[in-house]
Amino acid sequence: MHAGSEHKRQSAQAFVQGHRASRRDLPSVTITTAPSTPAGSGGRALLPAVTIQNASKAFKLHHRQYHTLKERALHPFQARTYDLLRAVDDVSVDIARGEFFGIIGRNGSGKSTLLKCLAGIYDIDSGRMDVRGRLSPFIELGVGFNVDLTARDNVILNAIVLGLTRKEAKARFDSIIAFAELEDFLDMRLKNYSSGMSVRLAFSVAIQVDADVLLIDEVLAVGDASFQQKCFDEFLRLKKEGRTILFVTHDMGAIQRFCDRAMLLEKGRMVAVGDPADVAHRYNALNFGRTVHELSDERSDDDRRTDYRDADIVDAWFEDAAGTRIVSIPHREAIAVGVEVRFNAALDDPSFGVTIRNNAGATVFATTTEWAFGPTGHFAAGELARVRLRLENWFTPASYTVTPSIARVGMGSDTIDLRADLATIIVHGGRFTTGVVDLPHEFEIERR
Repeated sequence: MHAGSEHKRQSAQAFVQGHRASRRDLPSVTITTAPSTPAGSGGRALLPAVTIQNASKAFKLHHRQYHTLKERALHPFQARTYDLLRAVDDVSVDIARGEFFGIIGRNGSGKSTLLKCLAGIYDIDSGRMDVRGRLSPFIELGVGFNVDLTARDNVILNAIVLGLTRKEAKARFDSIIAFAELEDFLDMRLKNYSSGMSVRLAFSVAIQVDADVLLIDEVLAVGDASFQQKCFDEFLRLKKEGRTILFVTHDMGAIQRFCDRAMLLEKGRMVAVGDPADVAHRYNALNFGRTVHELSDERSDDDRRTDYRDADIVDAWFEDAAGTRIVSIPHREAIAVGVEVRFNAALDDPSFGVTIRNNAGATVFATTTEWAFGPTGHFAAGELARVRLRLENWFTPASYTVTPSIARVGMGSDTIDLRADLATIIVHGGRFTTGVVDLPHEFEIERR
């Protein structure tokens, strides 16, 4: 028995060594099981929990897929052509130990691919990734579940797969079931579970793994609001214990509420990284457009101002009913937006636009003179014009920014100048509702 065991051990070592040798030409993806250790001496800073350096991952999208030998014989060369999809393109970032780090982006931006590369599901094509500490991926919860087994059996099996011993899995069984709130369904087969119940069970098992780094990819999309809040409370508990969390979501409220920093990806490339509110603002701009005068290209504000010299937006501000410039105002007090424009060339009936956004980057109001005023008249070269927009201040308490723009008459696509978030105002007082505006209203109750 001893000789047989030794033979199996040597065979396993040989397999691992051969597997490692076959991967020597691949870029580096390192998983260090020891916790992050201080570098240097005395007052030493911890190494980042996760280091990503110039990581790239691409997929080949073949123009023709073969399903039978006959297809391959009839079209031998068509499968050689393909498009290259760069899912992750030269991404670099360091994530500190104990940091709650958000990753956002539109569908197809590379968020999930980046996490799968960190988890070792995909190999990166170039660059380097280092994960220091024990890793727990919350990417595809419940993948190891057997739908023909009961929840009781699946909990034990899945916990062992995720790295717990059988003794540890049994010891934590009651805590897992209590967190999932599925005490009444222990002996039901998973094939009869709803998708929400399965996710709750899988999440409850996964958080029992003693991991240093957690990769969380939209795992809370299914489930009621109370369970989602319960999960976030658990994340905060793990964060207080010094765990590092990488969190992928489309919920900008969660990004700003829970994350220390955030990163925005677009078409595989890192667009922004830093303060969650700023990054959420950039995300909303990508999704909902910058202003009512949308430019057709991706040039920066400086480039636009250089190219379009027929007029320049000189200034913008908020003012009260008396015409005094202000930076804050009580809820429901009259408000106006002022915009000053200098004309460098003669223009007929230009369209002036104003977009107001809240501190989450969402557009709460937008208008143009073309919609609400009509022809604006002739403006001569060298003339200075001031435009005022007066509106009822029904905004709920928060900070708001104004983006003025000017365009040639028409559909508003021929923008002359645009200044994103040029002025800011804080609305205070009033009621804290869940809406962005608190409109005047009244109830009527009729008894019959």
